[in-house]
Amino acid sequence: MSDRNIYLKTVPVPEAVRLAKEALDRDELIRSELVPTHRAPGRVTAAPIYAKCSSPTFHSAAMDGIAVYSRKTFTAREGQAVELRLGTDYVPVNTGNALPEGTDAVIMIENVVQIDEHTVSIEAPAFPWQHVRKIGEDIVATEMLLPQNHTITPFDVGALLSAGIYDIKVWEKVQMTFIPTGDEILPFRDRPVPCPGEVIESNSQVFSALARGLAVEYQCTLPVRDREELLMKAIDLALDESHIVVVGAGSSAGSKDFTRRVFEKMGTVLTHGIAIMPGKPTLLAIAKGKLLVGAPGYPVSAVVCFEDVLTPIISWLSGKPAPKKGQIDVRLARRTPSKPGMEEVIRLAIGEVNDGYVGVPLARGAGMITTLTKAQGIARVPADSEGIEQGESVKVELFSPRESLSRVLMHVGSHDNTIDLLANALMGMGEQLKLVSTHAGSMGGLTALKDGNALFAGCHLFDPESGDFNFPFLEKYLPGEKVAVINLAIRHQGLIIAKGNPKKINGVKDLPREDVIFINRQRGAGTRILLDHHLKEGGINPRSIRGYDREEYTHMAVAANVLTGAADCGLGIHAAAKALDLGFAPLARERYDLIIPERHLEDPRIKTLLNLISSEGIKERINSLGGYETTLTGQFMEAGMGLGD
Repeated sequence: MSDRNIYLKTVPVPEAVRLAKEALDRDELIRSELVPTHRAPGRVTAAPIYAKCSSPTFHSAAMDGIAVYSRKTFTAREGQAVELRLGTDYVPVNTGNALPEGTDAVIMIENVVQIDEHTVSIEAPAFPWQHVRKIGEDIVATEMLLPQNHTITPFDVGALLSAGIYDIKVWEKVQMTFIPTGDEILPFRDRPVPCPGEVIESNSQVFSALARGLAVEYQCTLPVRDREELLMKAIDLALDESHIVVVGAGSSAGSKDFTRRVFEKMGTVLTHGIAIMPGKPTLLAIAKGKLLVGAPGYPVSAVVCFEDVLTPIISWLSGKPAPKKGQIDVRLARRTPSKPGMEEVIRLAIGEVNDGYVGVPLARGAGMITTLTKAQGIARVPADSEGIEQGESVKVELFSPRESLSRVLMHVGSHDNTIDLLANALMGMGEQLKLVSTHAGSMGGLTALKDGNALFAGCHLFDPESGDFNFPFLEKYLPGEKVAVINLAIRHQGLIIAKGNPKKINGVKDLPREDVIFINRQRGAGTRILLDHHLKEGGINPRSIRGYDREEYTHMAVAANVLTGAADCGLGIHAAAKALDLGFAPLARERYDLIIPERHLEDPRIKTLLNLISSEGIKERINSLGGYETTLTGQFMEAGMGLGD
């Protein structure tokens, strides 16, 4: 136990950021440099910039026409034209031409009547400086164009060059080095196939992309093994080249997590542990006047470390305001409890439903990077809160523009591989739609529709008494709700088993065996209901099945358990078994339908979805997955239709 770290005191994120800013001497750390103006967009001015010349540098014509002496035109009236002689009274000019000496106005060509080669007439007077860009109209030499700490835009470049500024003084970019650590880490550049206990290193590249968004000069070292002397050497080299050195992993409380000890030997630890989840193990220190960061190893925790801690520090060092994410109010589709005493970041799948925004909380594990790929934003549960109630409105920080949410199809319900197929097809259309799917089981989908938290739900509930699918449950759980039921596919359910079936598992009768470990689906899932029906028919007590209480939320997760040996079998669809090259013992055919409230049928997103489902192309792709029949695909179903046989 003595080798383990202890979080002496977690501090709020703003406090951690403040401590870092106070410990860093920005003026000493970040120097200025001279860069060519045309390469300066995105850079920050290190001093005010003053114009060297005016723009324009001469009086110029702002229109095509004739340059005139305005005093010679004052008597012109409609019906009382004034004639002007070439060279004496007027000179032809084009837009941008210098005004001939003595002239002080331009008359547009369309207001000029050509009488002969040398004479024109006009019927309206020209006032002084009409249609003329005077010297310094835009920029006057010596005036300040830009203040210090201004971020250069593409438009600024035009103004600077027009003012004769060809080089400008800007703050140097923040330099960051990322050092991955761990005996289990494999360099991604080697394209490795990990063995048990090995992990492909990826956090460095997440940080790289985030750093580029802040205009940081970023580099990453090769992974450093869990040796204190190796880490010290790597950090020492990085400090000579960078303003910020990030050590990936090693900041937690494990016996091999010695980043804190190394930081203490090399400098001063500012804080170890921040009051936010995920992200708690974040470690900050100062060495050689530079910032040392111990970033958590779990990917979501690492992202929170970058976004909440590093981003404001980097922005401050760069002379820029910290970027602000767009915010909207979102109604939470599911109660989300939280532990008081620490702020928690909740990832949400968000879509526009019933003229409002609905957010479905995603899995909360700090190691689940895919929750960030599926999320459209995050909500923050305050440290003094015990969570957010279902239906409660929360502020959400968006990952993408608010307008994009109107092109999200919110699905809550049973998982099926065909939903992923639809999601890919919708993103391949000219007008792309993003299908966001939350795997809550068939019953969870019906609940979401009842509460107005989804546009549609995937459902495959079998009723033994009627022999029908879904309709008996709709009558019971969605009374009075007018819905359309559209078939997506008939699918084959069965036991997913190891390739070659080494344990000779052929049906539910084999599940109670002592040598068989089962993996189940969650309560409320149609697959779970189907299993319980067959167990009841076979007179099998669920308690006699090893693993009956172990739950997964998708067919692919069940298949993955079998593939890795965590389970010998689990009930799922044939397509999941085929995808992972596993065995399959058929049990039943069932109807997988999409339940859509009738009020959504005119929604352009739903119309696009239904057109896709009815296409021959999508039917071919469904059939190619294996274990599906598309004889009913795209049809509006009615009670009693069963499997249509």
